[in-house]
Amino acid sequence: MAVQGIPEVTLNSSNAKNMPVLGLGTGSSPFLAPESVMKAVLEAIELGYRMFDTATFYQTEEALGEAISQALSLGLIKSRDEVFITSKLWCTDNHGDRVLPALRNTLQIMKLEYLDQYLIHFPASVKPGVLFPPKLEDVVPMDTKSVWTAMEECQTLGLTKSIGVSNFTCKKLADLVSLPYPSVSVIVEMNPTWQQGKLREFCQANGMKIAAYSPLGAAGAFWGTKGVLESVILMEIAKSKGKSVAQVALRWAYEQGIVIVFRSFNKERLKQYLQIFDWELSDEESKKIAEIPQSRANLCWLEVLVR
Repeated sequence: MAVQGIPEVTLNSSNAKNMPVLGLGTGSSPFLAPESVMKAVLEAIELGYRMFDTATFYQTEEALGEAISQALSLGLIKSRDEVFITSKLWCTDNHGDRVLPALRNTLQIMKLEYLDQYLIHFPASVKPGVLFPPKLEDVVPMDTKSVWTAMEECQTLGLTKSIGVSNFTCKKLADLVSLPYPSVSVIVEMNPTWQQGKLREFCQANGMKIAAYSPLGAAGAFWGTKGVLESVILMEIAKSKGKSVAQVALRWAYEQGIVIVFRSFNKERLKQYLQIFDWELSDEESKKIAEIPQSRANLCWLEVLVR
């Protein structure tokens, strides 16, 4: 068990650290101010969180790196090795010859020697230099083999301890399974209103570790849903157990055996989310959650990228 009793999972990479099952994400719409990111990360570290997720697209790599530096200076952590850091390769660098330079740039921005995990953000490539959101003509098929080979090189060089993907469907993951190194980490949207049953079965069958983002729905300007926190079923379960709806949703995700990446910069909620490990959902409650109508978040621009 890690600090504050947060359980950990073992990744498939031989030299990877164990990954805490609960961590703080830094992606938001609109983008977050660096000061807000640093404050939230430092508060999370004080509370015992040790896993943090960023991405080139989020524009929070520098702020997260600075927060880790400050945590070391303040003595909140004794070593960079105490924290598990994930970042992601953006679509404009989803080309075989651009992966390694992109990771080196991320490390320079974050002032780190290595990442614990580096992920392909989306299973599509965009022409280099194109601004977000891309036009249809700027989206090109991803050369999965060349990009993944470059990701493996990043790992071989020790610039990242493990590699994986984000937002990949079962069909896209099947392309990886055919490659020499199919054991990867997969982070996708997952919560009680989008339970990803088929994808979870695929990943389990192929030895892939799953992490969930938007475990509470994460309603935002470009994506998300209020369906989780407004679910009548989750509200009823929360009331009967003396828990919050958010705690019930996070506990459900934990009981699926997955890693959870949430975003909240509210210190009281950060405390609350740590309190999901000393109780369980009953079989009846789990069954009710399994029957919640399913609906994915509205990601219109994403549909273009991952179709």
